[in-house]
Amino acid sequence: MLFRHKTFVYFSRKQGKSLAFEYFISRKTLKSVVQGKKVSKPIVRISVISIALAVIVNLITVAVVTGFQQEVRQKVSGFGAHLFIMNGSESSIYESDPIRMQQPVLDVLKKDPNIAGIFPVGYKPVLFQSRKSEIHYTLPSGKDTSEIQQEVFGAILKGVQANYDFDFFRDYLVAGKIPTFNNKTDAAEPILISKKLAELLRFKVNDTVSAFFVKNQPIRRPFVIAGIYQTGLEEFDKKIVIADLRSVQELNDWGIKAEIEVGDTLANGQLIIRGNVSGGNGNYRYDWGKGYETYAGFSICPVKDTVIRLIASDYWSNIRSNSEASSLADTAYLSIRVEGSRSASCCIELNAMNEVDRFYTSADGLKYTISAGDKKFYFESTPGKGSSSNYVGGFEITVKDWAMLDAVVDATKKKVDFIPTPYDELLKTTSIKDNQRDIFVWLDFLDLNVIIILVLMVLIGIINMGSALLVLILIRSNFIGLMKALGATNWSIRKIFLYQAAFLIGRGLFWGNVIGLGICFAQKYLGFVSLNPEVYYLTQVPIELHFWQWLALNVGTLVVCLSALIIPSVVITRIHPVKAIKFN
Repeated sequence: MLFRHKTFVYFSRKQGKSLAFEYFISRKTLKSVVQGKKVSKPIVRISVISIALAVIVNLITVAVVTGFQQEVRQKVSGFGAHLFIMNGSESSIYESDPIRMQQPVLDVLKKDPNIAGIFPVGYKPVLFQSRKSEIHYTLPSGKDTSEIQQEVFGAILKGVQANYDFDFFRDYLVAGKIPTFNNKTDAAEPILISKKLAELLRFKVNDTVSAFFVKNQPIRRPFVIAGIYQTGLEEFDKKIVIADLRSVQELNDWGIKAEIEVGDTLANGQLIIRGNVSGGNGNYRYDWGKGYETYAGFSICPVKDTVIRLIASDYWSNIRSNSEASSLADTAYLSIRVEGSRSASCCIELNAMNEVDRFYTSADGLKYTISAGDKKFYFESTPGKGSSSNYVGGFEITVKDWAMLDAVVDATKKKVDFIPTPYDELLKTTSIKDNQRDIFVWLDFLDLNVIIILVLMVLIGIINMGSALLVLILIRSNFIGLMKALGATNWSIRKIFLYQAAFLIGRGLFWGNVIGLGICFAQKYLGFVSLNPEVYYLTQVPIELHFWQWLALNVGTLVVCLSALIIPSVVITRIHPVKAIKFN
């Protein structure tokens, strides 16, 4: 049987038929479907709206969760890098024992194409003292009074070198500049602090803030604020302060620092020469020229010009051992010049407090003179440079692609973890996921939330579209009966209704994308929805939607909905032509 309509030609099953048959019929009858009877019209609209809402919700959900995960991950990694190599016996990167800076394994790791950079760092807890402020209040008696208030806030000093990758902090710099750590001077050292901490301390750029550190004795050191950053990740903003690695090395007493001092008292009328050593494990050994011994000093009455040398180190059990994991030694000198009599007698002058009376000739106290009757001793102390610069808290490693993080971690662990170094150290590798486990477990949990929301919204769309399809089939039973009477197969008629459902789903997808993407772009560039950073780590809702995610959502929604509608369309097979036409 042959049917003609304009330029379209359709053939019966015996003659073969065009692939556009079902599509043509569905398109021609779609308008009557959308603008049909009072029963079908609202149901069709509801089904289109449900699909649009599902797309809007799914787009916003995926964009927000992806943006949130990426933003938090990027900020957390900016504060602590992707990998960290540290002492194998420690669990916290902020309190780890030092390791040697020169590690042969680093040269091997730098050849990994997935590693972007390796940077030595160190950490030191610090207490910052705020600016003084005057507080006014009224006593119960009604008298107005005031008092000066000064607060202390704790933070962690993160020491880095001049070649550190400051791109992360540079992106979030709100005032001042990134500090430079090229030259060590006696002036206050520059630091980079967060806006939150600066507000708590009531300081601004170029102000000098007092910092207190706990050592054998608490010490105070001034720092000048070179720059202020703000990431919105308040948990870290209030905690991390960027400083020179050399300062952290010294403040942590890593390695050994030696100095030769002249005592304030006498021993049998002679001067007491002793070594002042700090750092290491606190168990020191001294080499005054005859090998290591436990004696920290000796007495002397100089009779000629001389130079005293001290090599100091720490040790564990064997004072003569060179194989123990001890700190690198430090060397100090004391130069003595004698003027006047060269006799062996030593008539040292004492002051009113019965202490050696000395006259300082330099502001740093390293040069001074001591009188001894008819002769005079000139002293010049040269402290050791210290071996602290040879130690770090660990090494930060950044990767080029977050997707390669786990692979880089596994490869690095095979090369580093618990393999003895040339210095008898055992190191281990931790990832940012291990160091900030709570945050990343929370971020991973968001993926489950996304899956639940996507499934629920698509399920709602399927139910509404299924209902709409059933209504369309029931109100067009006469059309179905007529098509069957003309020779159309059940599958051909089902395809006609599935095409119409696809048109309706497409309309829902179109409006869902227009509204959903509009909301996403508005939030991304205008940021009209803000967040509490103390709870969510961010100041506003982040948006990040990749093209493949958008494509997968749209194609997935279309395919899943159409696949699910195949089952409701089975109703068409139960409609008999005789009954349908007779009914009409």
